[in-house]
Amino acid sequence: MTEILSSPIVSHPSWAVLKQAVEAIRPWQSKDGSIDFDADGAPACDDAERTLGRVIGAVEELAPRLPHDAGYHQALVKDLRKWADAGFGVPDFLDSLLAFQPAADRRDGLEHLVVFPMYTQNGNPDRNLEAVALSVVWPDWLSELERTRYDNPLFVPIAFQDFTPGYDTNSAVLFPETVAVREAPERFTWGGIFCDREAARFRKVTQAAVDALGLQLPQDAAALLDDQELTQQTFVLWDMIHDRTHSHGDLPFDPFMIKQRQPFWMYGLEELRCDLTTFKEAVKLEAEDHSMGRYVQYAILFDRLFRFPVTGDRVRNYDGLGGQLLFAYLHKHEAVRWTDNKLHIDWQRAPQVTNQLCADIESLYRDGIDRPKLVHWFAAYDLVATYLSPHPGSVWAKGPDALDLNQLPRKLVDDVLPDEFPLSMFYEALAKKLRDVIASTKGITAGDRRQVAA
Repeated sequence: MTEILSSPIVSHPSWAVLKQAVEAIRPWQSKDGSIDFDADGAPACDDAERTLGRVIGAVEELAPRLPHDAGYHQALVKDLRKWADAGFGVPDFLDSLLAFQPAADRRDGLEHLVVFPMYTQNGNPDRNLEAVALSVVWPDWLSELERTRYDNPLFVPIAFQDFTPGYDTNSAVLFPETVAVREAPERFTWGGIFCDREAARFRKVTQAAVDALGLQLPQDAAALLDDQELTQQTFVLWDMIHDRTHSHGDLPFDPFMIKQRQPFWMYGLEELRCDLTTFKEAVKLEAEDHSMGRYVQYAILFDRLFRFPVTGDRVRNYDGLGGQLLFAYLHKHEAVRWTDNKLHIDWQRAPQVTNQLCADIESLYRDGIDRPKLVHWFAAYDLVATYLSPHPGSVWAKGPDALDLNQLPRKLVDDVLPDEFPLSMFYEALAKKLRDVIASTKGITAGDRRQVAA
């Protein structure tokens, strides 16, 4: 369980009332967020109304402490009452979602109380009612970089204060598209990423990997793993540059491209492109004596090399694929070696080789402008397969002649294997060593007692 941080919201008695009421409602809800009063174990409608009344009362008690969210909390209470009046059918919180605009006021330490029926990405797939108390992480140096260099007006780095069970998971984001609404807004105006969870998880998994692999760290890299606050600051910079990169460069992707129908290596390359672009910018920042540049490079390398490939299942794991590709590229270009059961990183060569992989992906994108979609997919496959061995049973690995090209490209995605590029022997060994550590980071936050010692 989390250790609740000092907060005027979570220390108020109404926060405990709100959490208890929300947690009472969640088990009653169906996958779509509705309550089926005919289901086994369902409450009486009157009980559901009374419990929701406690949610509303708690929100109204807490709202005066957050005057900057007055419009949102007023709309929230209306949406909660509307849900009850409609018999607790599929919830529609579009009005309160549109009223919640955290990106419009990014002040460091500013708190928000968020209540929505929602699923949590990499967490709970059902649209349950959730309550989250959070604070904005927006230091002056980050604000200045965003204003002068990395404009990203929709990005909101945040930290947990406390949360209901949907966030006692691996989820580290608060995204508006996860909220139950009657129709999607024309555009989303903010996206929140919990840098404290990212940092805590990164520190614990990376330290375990370093110990398991016998990796000798430079002094500043070791200092990063020892400092939760420094790691959080590192992640907000990484996240800010990564997030904006989706809409920059040749052949930019929709940031929400996961909803599109493409082979999963296309998602993997896009996420890796954004991380490697961030890495490239971090190298520039270091050259300009910006203290965070070096830390961002370490964070990207370690998270991508150690955690991403061995986290989650092997069903179209596009983030895992990107980490596998980065390791294989560094290994084949002699920037890393695994010998005598120890990992060695050439700290001078690794940034150069990482930037070269970024250039290769950028070249793939630039050439893709002149290619049909399917040809581009094959070119991307060839890039990945140059460094990662495809599954022996892969149809795509046999090339275009093995596929029915009379089908639409999106139908050919069905021929992609769930694990098109299996783990190498290096990662099979690492996965066994890190499995329990990774599982232990579920629900972790900055104040969690499971965190590595600072």
